[in-house]
Amino acid sequence: MLSAILLAAGESKRMGKPKQLMPLGKSTLLEQAIDNLLNSSVDETIVVLGHKAQEITKTIANKPVKIVLNPDYRQGMSTSIIAGLILVDPRSHAVMLALGDQPLVASQTINQLIEAFNKHNKGIAVPTYRGRRGHPIIFDIRYKAELFKLKGDIGGREIIQNHPKDVFKVAVDSESVISDIDTQEDYKANLS
Repeated sequence: MLSAILLAAGESKRMGKPKQLMPLGKSTLLEQAIDNLLNSSVDETIVVLGHKAQEITKTIANKPVKIVLNPDYRQGMSTSIIAGLILVDPRSHAVMLALGDQPLVASQTINQLIEAFNKHNKGIAVPTYRGRRGHPIIFDIRYKAELFKLKGDIGGREIIQNHPKDVFKVAVDSESVISDIDTQEDYKANLS
């Protein structure tokens, strides 16, 4: 079993408004990111909210996901990872960390990453596009304790650096794994 933690608690400071609720097609950026996970072979999706959580929860309430509120979201991404980890199903053999501001990472790309992870005996799978590392990242459940120890505004980068021999890089054909939507310019560029 594989659990995905979708990190969507941030304040969207550079965007100037909650990017989770910005329109994308017939839905929102966050709804699209959720749907991509739901349409993949991920077994459960945990969405971590913080800033404007009540408003965002109303938008995604009909999705078959676990929603967790991170009251400490201003202290950085690590607090959202920890909030999500608490809800991970005890049967999960791995945890995927996905970003709520990457709505263009298609289900097929997610599945490619999962398949590669399942075929190899490495404990960490990282997608790459033209040599650049991106997201989502899969960690074997044995890294759960290390993920719980993360501090500040960092994701799993520190764990990846500490275990280079256990990292499997998965080359994908989609630039989406290295593109996130942080600014109005990003938003316009990704919608054109």
